[in-house]
Amino acid sequence: MNKTELIENIATSADISKAAAARALEAVVAAVKSTLKDNGSVAIAGFGTFSVGQRAARTGRNPRTGAEISIKAAKIPKFRAGKSLKDAVN
Repeated sequence: MNKTELIENIATSADISKAAAARALEAVVAAVKSTLKDNGSVAIAGFGTFSVGQRAARTGRNPRTGAEISIKAAKIPKFRAGKSLKDAVN
């Protein structure tokens, strides 16, 4: 399912217009992004938790030349599925 299909599904399920569904989806995505940018976490009961993880600096290899390269430390977004989401999938 892509973003357009998700918007259509939200609009149908909530009995709202596609434009309203698109605005709602954009608002949710923006809220999650801004919270993660501030190193916070977003927990949606029954769905899961979005959080920020740390990836340590490390040494890698350039696959083309084989030369060692330094890879900087980075913050990465993480998602951990909640119990009801796991149960729905299984």
